[in-house]
Amino acid sequence: MCRNIRPLNNFEPPATRDEVTAAALQYVRKVSGTTRPSQANQEVFDRAVREIAHLTQHLLDDLTTSAPPKNREVEAAKARARAELRYAR
Repeated sequence: MCRNIRPLNNFEPPATRDEVTAAALQYVRKVSGTTRPSQANQEVFDRAVREIAHLTQHLLDDLTTSAPPKNREVEAAKARARAELRYAR
């Protein structure tokens, strides 16, 4: 999985439309192998981002869990701590 795609399920507040679209954009960039498509492929690229964002939102809406919602700040702090350990040299 691309490191820039963050888990979006089971957060309080729920993932925003911008977060879902950003994840879809990162996915399409990874799969297509480009961050900036050519003019000939721009429409196809944009359509893929829209469709994947739409399906991702449906997925997030339909998933269920018995776990309590995660706190964004706590999860971000955990990620920073992992990064400090990984890059501390």
